[in-house]
Amino acid sequence: MLKEFRDFAMRGNVMDLAVAVIIGGAFGKIIASLVNDILMPLIGLILGGVDFSGLSFTVKDAVVNYGLFIQSIVDFAIVAFVIFMIVRTMNRMKKTPPTAAPTTKECPYCFTTISIQAKRCPNCTSQL
Repeated sequence: MLKEFRDFAMRGNVMDLAVAVIIGGAFGKIIASLVNDILMPLIGLILGGVDFSGLSFTVKDAVVNYGLFIQSIVDFAIVAFVIFMIVRTMNRMKKTPPTAAPTTKECPYCFTTISIQAKRCPNCTSQL
């Protein structure tokens, strides 16, 4: 059983997932800092210092902080947008693989697929 667990843990997919979780945690801290330290102050200036976190109401002894929920939604929207922009930029920077040259063509007479180097169609024997 220990050997099976070792084989499972050392498979490529599990190791890739472990690396992704670690990098994702570090990336999450970078994005959170970008949002909290750079974007939110600027958005606060644009919106005139609106802070939803103080909004609440009381039902008997329970305090419902709906402002914190609204603030969390705004934070999520900003984080999601920033991550979208980063991933979009990274995808644009990827090089697209070159397309392979075609190896076949269609005979203009019988419409069968033939080699691109053919001088005569092997099906209808037409000169190409």
